[in-house]
Amino acid sequence: MLKRFCWSLLLLFSQFAVAQNKTPDEFLGFPLGSKFAFHHQIVDYIKLLQSQNTDRVKLVQYGSSNEGRPLMVAFISSAENIANLEKIRTNHLKSIKLLDGKPDAATPPIVWMSYNVHGNESVSANTSMKVVYELLNKQNALTQDFLKNMVVMIDPCINPDGYDRYSQWYNRVQNATPDVTPFGLEHDEPWPGGRFNHYLFDLNRDWAWQTQKETKERIALYNQWMPHFHADFHEMGHTRSYYFPPAARPFHKDVTAWQRQFNDLIGEYCRKYFDKNNWAYFTRYNYDLFYPSYGDTWPTVNGAIGVTYEQGGGGRAGLGIERKDEHDTLTLVSRISHHYATSLATLEAVLSQKERIVSEFIKFHDDAANAPAGSFKTYIVKAKGNEERIRSFGDWMTRQGFVYGIAGKSASTKGTELTTLDEQAFKIENNDLLISAYQPKSNLLRILFEPKPVLEDSVTYDVTSWGLAYLYGLKAYGLKEKLAPAAYQAEKIENPVPATSPYAYLAQWSEVEHAAFLADLLKNGVLVKSSNIPFDINKTTFEAGTLIIPKKGNENLAFDKLVTSIATKHFVKLTPVQTGYVSNGADFGSDYIVSLKAPKVVAVTGDGISPTAIGAVWHYFEQQIGYPVTLVNGARLSTLPWNEIDVLILPDGKYADIINEKQLEALQNWIRNGGKLIAMERATDAFVGKQGFNLTKKFTDKKKDSDAFKKYGDQEREDAGDSSPGSMFQVTMDTTHPLSFGCGKEYFTLVRDAYEADYLKDGWNVGYFTETGYKAGFVGNKMTGKLKNTLVMGVQDMGRGHVVYLMDDPVFRSMLYNGKILFSNAVFR
Repeated sequence: MLKRFCWSLLLLFSQFAVAQNKTPDEFLGFPLGSKFAFHHQIVDYIKLLQSQNTDRVKLVQYGSSNEGRPLMVAFISSAENIANLEKIRTNHLKSIKLLDGKPDAATPPIVWMSYNVHGNESVSANTSMKVVYELLNKQNALTQDFLKNMVVMIDPCINPDGYDRYSQWYNRVQNATPDVTPFGLEHDEPWPGGRFNHYLFDLNRDWAWQTQKETKERIALYNQWMPHFHADFHEMGHTRSYYFPPAARPFHKDVTAWQRQFNDLIGEYCRKYFDKNNWAYFTRYNYDLFYPSYGDTWPTVNGAIGVTYEQGGGGRAGLGIERKDEHDTLTLVSRISHHYATSLATLEAVLSQKERIVSEFIKFHDDAANAPAGSFKTYIVKAKGNEERIRSFGDWMTRQGFVYGIAGKSASTKGTELTTLDEQAFKIENNDLLISAYQPKSNLLRILFEPKPVLEDSVTYDVTSWGLAYLYGLKAYGLKEKLAPAAYQAEKIENPVPATSPYAYLAQWSEVEHAAFLADLLKNGVLVKSSNIPFDINKTTFEAGTLIIPKKGNENLAFDKLVTSIATKHFVKLTPVQTGYVSNGADFGSDYIVSLKAPKVVAVTGDGISPTAIGAVWHYFEQQIGYPVTLVNGARLSTLPWNEIDVLILPDGKYADIINEKQLEALQNWIRNGGKLIAMERATDAFVGKQGFNLTKKFTDKKKDSDAFKKYGDQEREDAGDSSPGSMFQVTMDTTHPLSFGCGKEYFTLVRDAYEADYLKDGWNVGYFTETGYKAGFVGNKMTGKLKNTLVMGVQDMGRGHVVYLMDDPVFRSMLYNGKILFSNAVFR
């Protein structure tokens, strides 16, 4: 009898043990916060909790990083909600008109919490384990109340490649007892740091533009769920305390009164935790709600409550760092405690307004669909001559979740041209894109299209202008009348092999896909030529830069099949011609027709180079045009085999320790022998005033402010007067120069600095600012003068080679469509 009782008791304890969730400490084998968990451990832990709580957790892998690490979201809620999860989703989307039909039940609040968008802000991913555990802890009455009343989505690590880059480095160099000395190796993260993804993009600036694999996959899931609330967890400098809402100004003017009110409410719930524990914090400073491409602002303009949390720490903090000014040591354990507290505060705030957060979200989208704000009720984007650009733009709009179509008929009307803001009479043509403002996402549509955002405060955190007509280089109009679109279907591009092999194939040069087409041809050994002037043939005009793929010189290839198949692959329409004679311009055997070779391209990386600048170049080659680029460490510049290199790219960075006088001489010799040097942004400083290089600075007034009684408290605003955090300017272009081919008549760029370069005295001033270049965004009063009559892009001939000076980055964040075409010209022409 006793023996049977013991076995029963043992079985009971065994079942109890199985039913209990493992804590993070138990799973990891070390106390949470005593070392950094690797990404695979975090994933495995959440998988374990899911396997132990299948009724309350659904784990979805929504994608993978560039390096193959899983991207996943854990849906956590009550057993009843998880059993009805798909019904909750579809009812929710029906309630905001993103699915047809009417909901048959009320929807609970849906809260998405994102951790570790910046890889070396590593407290976030570690905190996510504690948050998931406590949400599933049946002994925690508060968290069980959350699950009963809402659906919580936990993304434990948005940027796993950056996170593992940091955590693997730190775990290799840390002392057995963490060294809290600020100048210790543990606090000296090597270049490029873990902040960025594989391609060194800042994923927190990519929500609207969706250039990165991780972003595209995350937004696809986001649009399937459209959460009511999105929280984004970060870290900042280790000397700072903790930031939570209310957010700083400027707010975008279209942030609603309810969203502002809830922003304040979040602060109240966070203060409760922080005041109780005597933790330091600040609010209403630094982190604004203006630029619509962050993890707080993009959800906000989609109707959600979007918030950012910032913990002092970051990559320098490690497991612990001494802060003498604060009389303490900031530890990973304490940082986890703070993020855990705001995670709970978030859910408490939502719980306190659970009905209203849902009703206001529905109202937001009802108003957008039925009575859209703003003066424009329809947007028209001209399609003729921009067919492939329109295809790219349409793909982007689809990813955003916008509904669009074509005009379907011709009509004469008036509208506001969205780069000049002029009211113009124009003709709508059948295939023009038509986007109605009467749709649930019209607030996002309006904000991304707006040509001149209203900025309520000059002290802001990021880019202040982003109009889609500027970024895509498209002619677009805003109309006050409501028009309905006809169904849109992208033109199917096919290039059948002709019955008679042509003299040559022609392809226009005006789209990024044309650059990808050229890259593919060159990789396959195809001889490609280009015209440096416009020409007419068979009653059709072809602009300068047109690609000419002649049969002569390509006889050893399966010419027709190869060229037509590559063109079809890249959506490029070919024009076969049976003659090299043109009715106007230059015949195909003239000196104006030049061969485009397959260059060996090298780009400099490493210490001193801006990670995001080289990242944008790297991504452009590998992911946008599919052409090989060799990355070299700047420290090895002197050892390069120059005779094997055709193009050398120097991205933005500090080159004083990379290019000395001896290397400068070697560079000049290489250029004179036919090399091409592309110097971008601050890389151009290495050549200012140097013998053989024609780049000089303008003479500007360097006098200091003579006001001896200026106010210390105005310092931040004074500094803003000498800044341009990202304003839109039109560049005056020499459209006859090959660097500008395909960029159209109007070229816009985002200005973030003034390099004060003078016009080239002996060279080609291809692009420059005049006194009328400003279009939109904030430019400080001191910066304004520096940007007038300034070189933006120029080319210097040197022997048989060239130096291309790009004072502004044309591939910045991969945002500027025409910038990518200009950069393609710099590389291949």
